[in-house]
Amino acid sequence: MHSLLAIFTLIFTASTLQLPPALALTSCRTSCGSIDIRYPFGVDDGCGAPQFRGMFNCSSDLFFTTPSGSYKVQHIDYDKKTMVVYDPAMSTCSILQPHHDFVMTEIQSFIIRPTPDTVFALLNCSIDSPVLNHYKNLCFNFSEHSCDELYGSCNAFRVFHLLTNSSPPCCFTGYDTVKFMSMNILDCSHYTTVINVDNLKGIGPLDWVYGIKLSFSVPDAGCERCSLSGGTCGFDTETEGMVCLCSASTNATRECGSVTAGDGSNNFPWKFCYALVLISSVLMILLCN
Repeated sequence: MHSLLAIFTLIFTASTLQLPPALALTSCRTSCGSIDIRYPFGVDDGCGAPQFRGMFNCSSDLFFTTPSGSYKVQHIDYDKKTMVVYDPAMSTCSILQPHHDFVMTEIQSFIIRPTPDTVFALLNCSIDSPVLNHYKNLCFNFSEHSCDELYGSCNAFRVFHLLTNSSPPCCFTGYDTVKFMSMNILDCSHYTTVINVDNLKGIGPLDWVYGIKLSFSVPDAGCERCSLSGGTCGFDTETEGMVCLCSASTNATRECGSVTAGDGSNNFPWKFCYALVLISSVLMILLCN
């Protein structure tokens, strides 16, 4: 009688056991260098949102990749949904490098485009440049700064003034200009990009912050539910449908604590499993006695 009572007690205990929340033990890296990697971004295939698939790579630092090159990620603000990148091959106030274009894919231009407070300064333009003639409305006043200021203050750009003994035309413009016209069409030899331009009135080029600030959108895929269950948001690499990554080998459709059939996980009832183990242990003890 005491043995049967012990068995029923163990069964009841097993049926009330609660599993601890699933741990995020996925193969998705959560950082690269000093940069945190969170949804919607990912550097491992199947991690993050599929819209950003293949846009990032991690060596010693995190790089954002476009058709025109790899741009070092300097900062990501997940609350403001902005990211600052720097082009290692771009000219700045202190270094002049061979010119090249800044090119993004159509999907990149749509979901992670440069912010309005990022200005592209087109330098050493010819007098025949379209932005100085038919498309001169594409150039705008940038916090009361001028071409003369750039050529006079920056060692790197002073060479343009020395070669022509004058200040060649330049143009302060937005991303859409360089999106639709290459540097060859614009007929300007170099460009540089400056961010946070709304705060640069009265501040000289030597103290500008050079780089490109991008604003990204976050797909609403129900990731909060997945994260609260201990999982990491990712996607199926074949269908690109959203999945909740619960471990290196286990996925769920929405959350790790509620796995449904077809997610590639073990669907056997855990509480029933624990009850069987406990019953077997008690029976073994009874048989041995």
